[in-house]
Amino acid sequence: MDFSLRVNRKQIATNSTPYRDQQFQHICSLRTRFQRHGFPFISVDAKKRQLIGNFNNTGAKWDRSPVLVNDHDFPSDASGVGISYGIYDPTHNRGAVCVGISHDTPAFAGHAIATWWKREGSRRWGRVPKLLILADSGGSNSCRSWAWKTELQAQLCNPFGFTVTIAHYPTGASKWNPIEHRLFSEISKNWAAEPLDSYEKMLKFIRPTSTKTGLIVTAYLDPKEYPTGLKPDPSPISSLRLKHSDTLPKWNYTIAPNL
Repeated sequence: MDFSLRVNRKQIATNSTPYRDQQFQHICSLRTRFQRHGFPFISVDAKKRQLIGNFNNTGAKWDRSPVLVNDHDFPSDASGVGISYGIYDPTHNRGAVCVGISHDTPAFAGHAIATWWKREGSRRWGRVPKLLILADSGGSNSCRSWAWKTELQAQLCNPFGFTVTIAHYPTGASKWNPIEHRLFSEISKNWAAEPLDSYEKMLKFIRPTSTKTGLIVTAYLDPKEYPTGLKPDPSPISSLRLKHSDTLPKWNYTIAPNL
């Protein structure tokens, strides 16, 4: 009678917007344009924060006996937190993960992208006039955040001299962001059922992540403290070289360097 054990399947869209398809078409057009001109585009996002300690980590692994972990995930028992901010380069199938130790803030996100460009992106792409960033519409890279925009101006556009185009996925559509199914899902498989009891171990399980299609991942630790609740000063906002797109300007805009 076709009965079997089944799990819930997330397929009913909530928080849907009437402009959802239009934004997806716009993102597809941007990707095609940047690829045609040989300009870089990346997909970015932050993975959920991980407690560092002998805590349960979801998933299963081959072993002779189960690993014993704490029966409760009390933050007071953790030695710290690990916040993974990822940058995925679909053109080269390369991922980079910056592991922070404090909070997922726009300053942290901007620093992670800037560090990726200095360490890897500039070597891979050379001198380019433009960069496309695909991001979710919330979190540290929220489309509503002025701090996110000023950090991109200060940490990317001004130091490296290129114009950054940002396109946000609509609310509730983050699973279509390439980084989710091309990078983060593979990392989750790699550290499944492994208690992340140190930053070294966390990095150790991120770096060897690979796929049959040739994914290569790098990872590094960002020991800086990023306080929350900070608002950008009026000066950076007034000097922000922001231009909204004619297509769904809330989700699409460019930021140029201050010459």
